[in-house]
Amino acid sequence: MSEFKFPTEIVELPSRGLVYPEDNPLSSGEIEIKYMTAKEEDILTNQNYIKDGTVLDKLLKSLIVSKINFDDLIVGDKNAIMVTARILGYGKDYTFKYKEEEITTDLTTLESRFLEESHILEKGVNKFKFTMPSSNTEIEFKLLTGKDDKAVKQEIKGLQKLNKLTSPELSTRLKHMIISVNGDADKKVIRDYVDNYCLARDSRALREYIRSFQPDIDLVFNYESTDGIEEGITLPMTVTFFWPDAEV
Repeated sequence: MSEFKFPTEIVELPSRGLVYPEDNPLSSGEIEIKYMTAKEEDILTNQNYIKDGTVLDKLLKSLIVSKINFDDLIVGDKNAIMVTARILGYGKDYTFKYKEEEITTDLTTLESRFLEESHILEKGVNKFKFTMPSSNTEIEFKLLTGKDDKAVKQEIKGLQKLNKLTSPELSTRLKHMIISVNGDADKKVIRDYVDNYCLARDSRALREYIRSFQPDIDLVFNYESTDGIEEGITLPMTVTFFWPDAEV
């Protein structure tokens, strides 16, 4: 029986690999993925994966050829891989509904925001610094990885079981992103700071600073509706991003 070879593509990571340790394969700044097959379509329609919210991670794990720890990927790098996988699997045109209007966009026009080395404290270390403008508190923080993102979602889920009316996403993410407060890396200190001492204006300033340089693929594009109103739309990236007929 002849052996089939899968065509592959190299994806350039928006982080340029700068946040990964030198001994981590991701430090090369690129990753190899294969084209989608019927096996990946089975993953996309697996109802168990869809219900527990793991379907997209399962898909990407199946597509990545490079020998990496998937949970090491920061969120922005994962988004870039996802967009490339969609283009390779189903083409560059993505059609979705927004406010009852059908919109088609060319995914190849989405631009990556690459991380500049000047923003990091040390090459190969996922660590950044920011001074809160109102309180002058010195903050060290990291960009969330896939592992961190899972921990955040799990914690939010647990908190909402205790109080269904609570919406702790912003504070929970901050608790996982912040590495130290005024040089103190104690987790209890960090959580206490976020809950009781982090001013709303400082929290917003930190989030805006992160957005200004965070490596990612820009999923927002300008759209003019039929009534002439122009607005920025963020592309929805659910299971239907890959397969519009998939049931969610």
